[in-house]
This record gives sequence, C-alpha cells and structure tokens, in this order.
Amino acid sequence: MEGRRGDPARRRLSIKGGWCIVSLEKARARLDDIERRYDALEAQMNDPEVASDYQRYMQLAKTKNEIEPVAVAYKQYKRTLEDVALAGEMLDASGAAERDFWQDELDAARRHRDELEEKLRLLLLPKDPNDEKNVIMEIRAAAGGEEAKLFAAELFRMYSRYAERRGWKLNVLSLQETGLGGVQDVTFEIEGKGAYSQLKYEAGVHRVQRVPVTESSGRIQTSTVTVAVLPEVDEVEVDINKNDVEEDVYHSSSAGGQNVQKVATAIRLTHKPTGLVVTCQDERSQLQNRIKAWSVLRARLYEMQQQQAMAARTGERRAQVGTGERSEKIRTYNFPDGRVTDHRVNLTIHNVPAVLDGDIQPFIDALVASDQARKLGESEEE
Repeated sequence: MEGRRGDPARRRLSIKGGWCIVSLEKARARLDDIERRYDALEAQMNDPEVASDYQRYMQLAKTKNEIEPVAVAYKQYKRTLEDVALAGEMLDASGAAERDFWQDELDAARRHRDELEEKLRLLLLPKDPNDEKNVIMEIRAAAGGEEAKLFAAELFRMYSRYAERRGWKLNVLSLQETGLGGVQDVTFEIEGKGAYSQLKYEAGVHRVQRVPVTESSGRIQTSTVTVAVLPEVDEVEVDINKNDVEEDVYHSSSAGGQNVQKVATAIRLTHKPTGLVVTCQDERSQLQNRIKAWSVLRARLYEMQQQQAMAARTGERRAQVGTGERSEKIRTYNFPDGRVTDHRVNLTIHNVPAVLDGDIQPFIDALVASDQARKLGESEEE
C-alpha cells in the first residue's frame, strides 16, 4: 500500500517553514555502514578483554558516542518503515469495523517515519568542527558617535544576559568605556558547551534606530555596532612564530584614560605580518592578561585563515547565513516602532526590551534552521 502512496525513501521535508525535497536513498549506503560500525563497536565493548583495557575501552566509547545518534535514529527509522508497511497491509485486509483503527495506525506510523527522516537528514549534515567550542566576542562602536557607544554597551549587556540564561560563564578580556556609560569596544570570552554553534550567527553589523539621549531636537538617528564572533582555538590549531609578535606591557586604564593600577599588567600584542593588534587589561595579573591576549590573537588569526580558505573554495559566492562580514547589516533594533528585525531570515520581534535583556534565542533558532535548510539544498545538488 505504501508503494502506491509514495516512495518511503523520498519525502517533502519542512525546516521551520522552509520546504525542500530531500532523499535518503543516496545516504542509505552511508547509514548502513554507520549502523554496522555501531554494532561492531558495541560488540567490542562487551568483550571482557576489551573492557579490562581502560584506554582502549574509552577510545571505543568515544567513537561509539559520536555515531550513536545517527545509528539509533536509523534503526528506529527502519522499524518505522516496517510499521508503515504492516499497517498498510492490515488496512487493506480489514473490514469496516477495523478500518478506522488501522487508518489511525497507518497515519501515526507515517508521521513517525517523516519525523525520523527529517532527524536523519539533519544528523547527516556536515558538522562545523568549531560548534562545541567556547567563543571570543568583540563588540565595537561604529557609525553614530556617542550613540553607537551607548548601544555597544547595551549589546554587551544583551549577550551577558543571554549567557546567564544558558548557564554559560562570561569573562571580560578587554573593555574600553566612555564617560557617559557607553563602550568604545569590548572583548570577552563565553565558556559553555556549544557556545559557538549558537552565537556564530551574531557576527555582523547591528543597527539601532532611535532618538539618542544626547539629541535635543528629537530626531531619530541610525547608528551601528559591529560584532565579531571567534571560536576559541588551541595552540596546535594555529602556528604562530613568536618572533612575529611584538609584546608591550603597560598600565591598565579607566574610561577616562586614568591609570587604575600602579603595576604595569596590561598586555598589547602586535602580529607584525598581519598588523593585528590585541590588548588585554582586565586581569590584575600580567600573566593572566598575557594568556588571554594570546588566546584572542590565535582566534583572530584562525578566523583569517578560515576566511581565506573559504574564499579560495567558493570565490565570490556568499553564504546565506552567518558570513560574519563586518559590512553585513544583519539586524535592526528600531525603538520608535518597538521592533527588532533580523534581515537574513526576515524575522521581526515586537519587544525591544526583551531582546536587549538577552531573549535572542528565537533569532538564533531561525538562523540555525535557515542554515540547515541551505545545507540540505546544497547536499541535494551534489
């Protein structure tokens, strides 16, 4: 019966309102291989000889855990295909008294099948190797003078509140404040599992439209703030010749430029080949500032390498979501209309205070879904 109603290996997949035709048929060989590997690893781990070898057992467990979501979903999917076929056969063979029951069973089995197909397609998408990493974020006031600096401070608070909501830890690495409570620039680290997978979509230009507190005539001003999101990287991931880095030690300063410490603890690193400059002054220890400054430098150089590699692979083609280019206006915070709009997914939320209080998950969820839909479309074209 299912054969007459449609190929079970080909369905129309919904991703948060966006539709695309997808097929699991091309992935069957890969799914079968993953299932075989999973079963083999499980058998090995149940071997008493392997279980007594701690290091080997942990290596097998790590590999098994990596493929387990796909293997388990595929096993469920195959069982559901059997349920669909059985319910269809029973419906064909049933009398009038049982027909409604078996129709309900068939409909439920089909819904479960479709859910598992969607889950498998998403599980098979290429993973960003940086997704599970901590992030280093940089917020800088751009166009708009003091108003841009005030908004930069609000965005910093927004991400601080978001980190609190997620139970993540935030560490300030460098902060340059203004006398009116604004922020010229701030660099901070957010530590949390999957932080980069969520926050990477925040990279770009954030635009605010409102009447500035410094505006006496009541005119609406448009100001911009740039946000950079960098994955935290290990030393082995970026090779830096220390002879290429010039280090300066100086006194930390307050918003007004006054020295706040008698001992020089702030660190400035200049990467001479690229001209990148990193400063870190938030810690009271020179050693801690040095460690954090090197962490930021590695992250920035890693980002440069990734962008160069992407440009070499894709030429002039731009990704639909999360390019991170500084010139990209990704979101507008319009105070007169009480709305925040993300231009990449055309999503508007009519609650500016809630968004600035860290309630940005709806935007992130929509961007993740859009990114997944794009990747699914690209995989179908291959």
